Amino acid sequence: MARRTKEEAEQTRRAILEAARRCFHAQGVSMTSLEHIAKEAGVTRGAVYWHFANKGELIDAMFDDVSIPFIDRLDYTLLLDPEADARSRLRNFLCQLVSSLDNPELRVVMEILEFKCEFVGERSEDLNDWISHSQDLIGKLERTYIEARREGTLRPDITPRLAALETKCFLGGLMRLRLMRLPALESLNSAYALIDAYLQGVLPLELSRHTQAPAKRSTSARSRPLRRARSSS
Repeated sequence: MARRTKEEAEQTRRAILEAARRCFHAQGVSMTSLEHIAKEAGVTRGAVYWHFANKGELIDAMFDDVSIPFIDRLDYTLLLDPEADARSRLRNFLCQLVSSLDNPELRVVMEILEFKCEFVGERSEDLNDWISHSQDLIGKLERTYIEARREGTLRPDITPRLAALETKCFLGGLMRLRLMRLPALESLNSAYALIDAYLQGVLPLELSRHTQAPAKRSTSARSRPLRRARSSS
């Protein structure tokens, strides 16, 4: 019985979150009350308060629901992938983030946060959280650009810090324009082409080619006859 009660409580919580997502997206956060959400979910207002004290908690739960596994994957792509150099990790990170908007649930939540949520009243403190998240991303980008500097692929006239700030601004604009459904960026191929053009300005491919290590010759077919020639002389 306890297990069933727990499962029912989770089902109710899920229904409230889905109803909140629909209501926030349709009429904005400020114009949506917990009563609206309760009616949309088919539950009592008390049931909503049992799970969420206010709209801020609802928004946080919606965002965590769709973003936490995705953010963990992005952190691996940007910082930890052992199979890629810094330039490749940056490109993969940007492409994955842009393509994430093709996920309907994540896109709806991002549209709510970007266009239908005011940082006033009970949400005023959340602006500080967004600033903190932005600073965290800039720090991760800077670490990656420091590696690019060591690899010799970062333009010599740009510091890793400046490159990180520039990338954060580029990414913020690109994501916002895709959320707005700008026709020129509806195609993922167009977005990827823009990312490649941007990276070419910060991490020129020409530098990547110049810094590639020369191929080892220890096992080349050409070296073996030379050793035989020496031994026979």
